[in-house]
Amino acid sequence: MEAKKDTYTPVSVVMIVKNEAKIIRHCLGSASWADEIVVLDTGSEDNTVQICKDFGAKVFLQKTWEGFGKARQTAVKYATNDWIFSLDADEYASNELIDEISHIRNNGFNCSAYRIEVKSYYLGKRINYCGWQNESHIRLFDRRRCTYSDAVVHESLILTGEVGRLKGIIHHHTYPTKDTHLTKMIRYGELGAIKLKSMGQSSNPLKALLRGAFTFIKMYILCLGFLDGAYGFSLCKTTAWGTWYKYHRLWQLRKS
Repeated sequence: MEAKKDTYTPVSVVMIVKNEAKIIRHCLGSASWADEIVVLDTGSEDNTVQICKDFGAKVFLQKTWEGFGKARQTAVKYATNDWIFSLDADEYASNELIDEISHIRNNGFNCSAYRIEVKSYYLGKRINYCGWQNESHIRLFDRRRCTYSDAVVHESLILTGEVGRLKGIIHHHTYPTKDTHLTKMIRYGELGAIKLKSMGQSSNPLKALLRGAFTFIKMYILCLGFLDGAYGFSLCKTTAWGTWYKYHRLWQLRKS
């Protein structure tokens, strides 16, 4: 077996999952290059855990839920290595991206983190507009210089140092069906309402309606969602409903 170079830096793929048995195999397969795969399961009731173990992942269980930010913090702590590549169960890395990361892993990292382009799909269709164009996120990072925020939903990375950019792509298959989209909007709406309430924000039925309408106008018209055809309309409509639902739930929470 060929000895690893002195500049070799191991990388851990880290994921948080729940009930992802139908889709997670592709993601795990695209992560087989990693030095380890760390999975934090937050309460799956299907065979997600067993599938992850079958792929050689180190699986940790967490019964309490304090939001996405703290869950990602916990998952990162379980990793053996300092360099982290964060993936979601409905994502997979392109071959070009895997080659890039492998090259950097073998020759040394020169940044604290790396931003990666994300191409998203809706009902299996590539979405080119709706505000999803030019989407990129920091997914490869040194945990000694980066940490996730405590946000319940829409968490972000807080980091120090330079951020590089890779040419490869993460493919994100967001919602395979309309039902999964609606279910996620309800979940995010509940979490988002709790977050807004903790920030001291308020709402009312009119505000909820206007927020939802603005989301649709922004995505479908201003961000050219109509160019994505029927898929774009469905995406914008359901996402706008999700915005309405979040502010409607905020109004209900403030009343109770």
